[in-house]
Amino acid sequence: MSLDSLALRVLMPSFRGPDLAAGWARLLEEGLGGVCLFGSNLTGSIADARALTNAVRRARADALVAVDEEGGDVTRLHARTGSPVLGAAQLGAVDDLALTAAAGRSVAADLVAAGVDLDLGPVADVNSNPDNPVIGTRSFGSDPGLVGRHVAAWVGGLQSGGVAACVKHFPGHGATEQDSHLTLPVLDTPVPEIRARDIPPFAAAIDAGVAAVMTSHISVPAIDPQLPATFSRPILSVLRQDLGFDGAIVSDALDMAGASAGRGIPEASVLALAAGVDLLCVGPDKDESLVREVQSVVVDAVRSGRLTEERLAEAAARVGRIRRPSTGTPSGEDVCAVMSEAALRSLVVEGELPELTGAQVLSISTPANIAVGEVPWGARPDLVVPPGAALPAGPLVVQVRDAHRHPEVGAMLAALRGPALVVEWGWPGPRTGWPDSGHARICTRGSSQPAVAAVEEIMQKAGLRR
Repeated sequence: MSLDSLALRVLMPSFRGPDLAAGWARLLEEGLGGVCLFGSNLTGSIADARALTNAVRRARADALVAVDEEGGDVTRLHARTGSPVLGAAQLGAVDDLALTAAAGRSVAADLVAAGVDLDLGPVADVNSNPDNPVIGTRSFGSDPGLVGRHVAAWVGGLQSGGVAACVKHFPGHGATEQDSHLTLPVLDTPVPEIRARDIPPFAAAIDAGVAAVMTSHISVPAIDPQLPATFSRPILSVLRQDLGFDGAIVSDALDMAGASAGRGIPEASVLALAAGVDLLCVGPDKDESLVREVQSVVVDAVRSGRLTEERLAEAAARVGRIRRPSTGTPSGEDVCAVMSEAALRSLVVEGELPELTGAQVLSISTPANIAVGEVPWGARPDLVVPPGAALPAGPLVVQVRDAHRHPEVGAMLAALRGPALVVEWGWPGPRTGWPDSGHARICTRGSSQPAVAAVEEIMQKAGLRR
């Protein structure tokens, strides 16, 4: 295989819109490793998604098609309606491994129908920091053992359905206080603590046969004081040598600030490959010209000796082994009913619910993190207000996300007067700023169709009619 072809084989970028342009078809014909689908590529129709993936495969039959489909808050296929399966934090709260495996199988059935063969999930991060702005409800929990069990179950369910899993974000993004989409987070933690808290879920996934592991764009000075994980041989050697992982290492999206700020995507690509990454993910809505630029810089790096051709060929070979035959079929289990019942078990109701007859449902519109995106969340609101706005008189149902991370939201809740129910759709943090308000709270641990239905059932029993 030529250097030009090898350089394309290790790339997995994304393009604009729901159709495959001619230039992208040419890239695939020349050997592009695959494409990652984001919200701008999907219309909400599985049939439309299948038409797009069919076009990709007509250009190159063995191209990878990947997507972030974690269930719960992070869904691309169901971004207009919400995921039909519980998210990780909800599944972890129920702590039923059979249910978690069923969630993986259900996601696999949708992805097979859409023609997707690599799922960039599940999240293996331990959300040990409740103020983490990017992981939160995407994690199965804050206990490494619980997270490891459920990661393994979800991976097993997904891969039994014919879709390859890619756990993320190695060596663990759950204790950070920044979002790597926006900056370079620092995990300033001793190595023994990292090995005890953050690494075990990845080890469990490897034991379960996971096809791929995604790196994080975080700095871990205790292991490598110079380079972020995606570019760090010492950190990736923990994955290869210590954990014995021989599958594909996939980078998180290289257009994220934690990777490319100050160096650009082409240089980030060379650094990642040299460190041991096999497949380079590049985020949404990119131009064909960027792919050509990365291809050229990678080829030049080999010719100049910065990157060996053997390393590039090894990476391309591992990419070629990722794809699992999409032969999974729905098991026939009534996943909808199972998820609906489990959603009720996953909720935490604090305090005594007020009488909600005549109540308005409003949402406080704090922005979602970039991984989640601007998608519907919570019950259908009668009113949406920004943080800091004056709230109408009760009775009210006030929907929030991660209220403990937004002091202005806490102040709004502290000012509530009259009958009110607060519904927390994010990570269930402390009642910062409103501990003595006396208002009841429902903690959902994320939004999903089953969780919304469960909350609406509870509100209806309290008198809400809409």
